[in-house]
Amino acid sequence: MKLYAHPFSSYCQKVLIALYENALPFDYRNLEDPQANAELAALWPLKRFPVLQDGKRTVLESSTIIEYLQCHHPGPQCLIPAGDAGIKVRMLDRLFDSYVMTPMQKVVLDQLRPESERDSHGVAEAREILDSIYPWLDERLEGRRWIAGDAFTLADCSAAPSLFYADWAHEIPPVHARLRAYRARLLSRPSVARAVDEARPFRHYFPLGAPDRD
Repeated sequence: MKLYAHPFSSYCQKVLIALYENALPFDYRNLEDPQANAELAALWPLKRFPVLQDGKRTVLESSTIIEYLQCHHPGPQCLIPAGDAGIKVRMLDRLFDSYVMTPMQKVVLDQLRPESERDSHGVAEAREILDSIYPWLDERLEGRRWIAGDAFTLADCSAAPSLFYADWAHEIPPVHARLRAYRARLLSRPSVARAVDEARPFRHYFPLGAPDRD
């Protein structure tokens, strides 16, 4: 398998965590390499990442890639359980992508625009979404080690980079102690810690300025 990814990308980290959880072998086509970028462009004209190539199959989008891995390269860690439990995990995965990752990226990417073209209204809306989802997640975590229950799942693969960068862009208030503790648990998990460590050389890319922590 080949994974076209950049270590600093939140969606790439999501897939890397899943690969590391099950110690799956793969060829890491790091998109800092111009050759890897040329290969990606030939596979997927939009050149968005991550992209997984497995033989003649090309799999797009982080959640789909993780589900593909479970179906075709299963390991000891089941990241998407069967039945209703799997529906809950998929729901939470989509919530993290839509209501933590997306608004976080709005805040971050707006800083890359020329000042005259920045969207202050859109950034304010994104911060409001984060202010609304943080307490919801904090309440849901009561009595739970991981977001869907006792087991580490796809939802946690999504939560880890989402909360990691969201707390940099729009800090989780101390009042949400469960959510802050959950973020810390995620960062201490070996698969997540490995993804974070691999991205450390690229922290200067963070347009808001990476905080001196984590």
